[in-house]
Amino acid sequence: MQGWGEFIPTQKKIDYINRLMEVRFDVLDCGSFVNPKTMPQMADSGTVVDEIDKSLSNTKLSVVVANLRGAEKALSHEQVDILGFPFSISETFQHRNTNKSREEAFTEVVKILELTKSEGRQLNLYFSMAFGNPYGESWKWEDVDFWAKRFEEIGIRDVLLSDTTGVGDVERIALLFNKIPSKYPGINFGAHFHNRYEDSYVKLKAAYDEGCRRFDSAIKGIGGCPMAKDDLVGNMPTEKVFTFMQSEKLDVHQNLLHFESAYNMAKDIFHF
Repeated sequence: MQGWGEFIPTQKKIDYINRLMEVRFDVLDCGSFVNPKTMPQMADSGTVVDEIDKSLSNTKLSVVVANLRGAEKALSHEQVDILGFPFSISETFQHRNTNKSREEAFTEVVKILELTKSEGRQLNLYFSMAFGNPYGESWKWEDVDFWAKRFEEIGIRDVLLSDTTGVGDVERIALLFNKIPSKYPGINFGAHFHNRYEDSYVKLKAAYDEGCRRFDSAIKGIGGCPMAKDDLVGNMPTEKVFTFMQSEKLDVHQNLLHFESAYNMAKDIFHF
């Protein structure tokens, strides 16, 4: 929703997320506690998260924060289970997204981790630009390794390798999931892909074949990071993940009837 041009009414957000709760995903991203001037679409995240019906499933609720102040606001809402912080492998994007250097962001993560632990919540790190960037900065897998090691040392346990602008190809995806997770068994790694609709299967397959079992997605791929570049690259489509699972004969634990209902609701909200 964060990159969507027209404001989605608060009650419509709540109804839609409650419909998604019935699908029984492991985690639902449901808001962002960021500067409302920067991201006006998410200004009502506090109201939204308070009104989500957690009795519908065991799905955990996750929200995005970009600094300690946002983390404190998010944690004042009891229904929030997980904070997600975007840490960028690209120095340029760290400045664009959070107005900090990577070292400054690292220091901020240390503070946020302490806070989440004291509150009994979880912290997920998104390794933004993990597969490359559109800014002309050099990329090598060892850069991702460098930051994974530093974050493991401070106690981070959840990292989502993120292809923020869809620049990652199958070779880089396979390389990263082959090299990184095995070196840091204390971290639960996942994939947060942005890609064209038709590239979904091959990217899922590349990560899955290297052991990844955790994937972020959004219905119809709606979304993208508005801070990354002007033309958004959508998220991994949820329906494509289900198609992949079925084609690979993997068990689907989610309720697909409720998913169909949520998909139809998304059509009304996002006009596809």
